[in-house]
Amino acid sequence: MTDKTYTVLFLCTGNFARSILAESILNKEGGGRFKAFSAGSQPKGEVNPHALKELEALGYPSTGFSSKSWDVFAKPGASRMDFIFTVCDSAAGEACPVWIGHPMTAHWGVEDPAAVVGTEMEIQRTFAQAARFLKNRIAAFVSLPLESIDRMARGTKLRQIGAMEGSTSPQRKSA
Repeated sequence: MTDKTYTVLFLCTGNFARSILAESILNKEGGGRFKAFSAGSQPKGEVNPHALKELEALGYPSTGFSSKSWDVFAKPGASRMDFIFTVCDSAAGEACPVWIGHPMTAHWGVEDPAAVVGTEMEIQRTFAQAARFLKNRIAAFVSLPLESIDRMARGTKLRQIGAMEGSTSPQRKSA
């Protein structure tokens, strides 16, 4: 067993909801083995209050988050990422910066709860569902024996995790 702490960056276009949810969930569920961050290609500049409310309801940290550009993590001197996961389809299709160290990447797309228009209950339900899908992916990720599987096997496992329930990936929808 290694004492390595893996760094993970969750990307979404706005860094407004899903990537924030994932950052908080992994920082707690990772038990110190992982340090998560989030960013966006076109950050909204604020965090969705429903995302923070959902994190609080689930017992995850809900303070100290900010909506920021992914450029922060691509600059010289930035933290080197071990893994980068896109959680929205538009971010997955964008031209990303060149990441220091060539981290492993995978797409873990989840429908955007912030796009839902409806009653407060309907909005809350969509945020709860997005958080559940992300938590399930993160639980599968933290259980991987990262130290003992080769890079190719890790990549396969990461893509399988991205295809779990709630995936926006076309492969999942046709399965």
